[in-house]
Amino acid sequence: MIGIKTLSQVRLNMVWKNLKQSSLADELITEHDALTELDDVNALVDWQAIEDILRDVHAKRRGNAAWPPLFMFKALLLQSWHNLSDPGLEKQLARDLLFRRFVGLSLADSVPDHSSIWRFRQLLEKQNLMDTLLSEVNRQLSIQGLYIHAGEISMVDASVIKAQRNRHNKDKDGNNTQDPEADYNVKQGSDGKRKTTYGFKAHINVDEDGFVKATAFTAGNVHDSNCFTELLSGDESAVYADSAYKSQKHDDWLDEHGIDNRVMERAYRNKPLTPEQKQKNQRNAGVRCTVERVFGVFKLHYGMGQARYLGLARNALRFGLMCIAYNLKRGANIHRSCKESQYSYA
Repeated sequence: MIGIKTLSQVRLNMVWKNLKQSSLADELITEHDALTELDDVNALVDWQAIEDILRDVHAKRRGNAAWPPLFMFKALLLQSWHNLSDPGLEKQLARDLLFRRFVGLSLADSVPDHSSIWRFRQLLEKQNLMDTLLSEVNRQLSIQGLYIHAGEISMVDASVIKAQRNRHNKDKDGNNTQDPEADYNVKQGSDGKRKTTYGFKAHINVDEDGFVKATAFTAGNVHDSNCFTELLSGDESAVYADSAYKSQKHDDWLDEHGIDNRVMERAYRNKPLTPEQKQKNQRNAGVRCTVERVFGVFKLHYGMGQARYLGLARNALRFGLMCIAYNLKRGANIHRSCKESQYSYA
């Protein structure tokens, strides 16, 4: 009879590279707020729980020693925070002491090459773990009082990501070189002109503190409103969204779940907004701007505006890692601010 193996037994069967203990040189990094940001994130998370989720990423039990999944996952977080390519991440792991300390490398350890990083990302993509990992990170932040689960408000929005190959060109065989899994997004600009972008669309639900609660990732031609209820849990106290999400169907759904409807009112042909609707939109816009700021951070610091890979699944994984990295960094910043406030009152 085959018994159920414990996690420790599974780990014994895995052949992982042995990472050495930190050396004296690892302790010589100067203490400074700018240098301890990664340490703050490290101290914030129960990495054992993350490792448990990642335990089956390396399905192959035999063969060459593999880099530990948690080590590689933390490397991908660094990649998101610093908007690095795979070769760029390899170089930074080799020469940056803070990177090495965060992932657990001593100065004597070698680093994974860019092809190893690529292969791990492919394995992670097949496991479809991004939602589980985001939920676990948010659960841990909630335990520490940094993230509120029940009865919170939600702000929903979407943003277009330009595909890596977005121009309609042909290769030497006459085939279209555009990313086949992307599509055209057409949007009316503030100047009244139509803006067309070939790419993907990232959808998020954030809370009032800007933490990402849920995500979706689609081709660029999918309307924002198609992912509305998918992003919501149904136990929110209120939901904010722009007028693209306004419909009778969504109004009914929010009403059925007893959720305060703060979706922006929409004007129609021969039916302009009333003064009351304009006032309501103005009030709600002041709250809803939080989700736009999150997308602003993603585009400015995480490189979200341009897809890095070909295909929907690869870019969806990149966006999922981006959201996890963002929540961890935001949680660490709030945690640090709370500690500083306590010291100032002491």
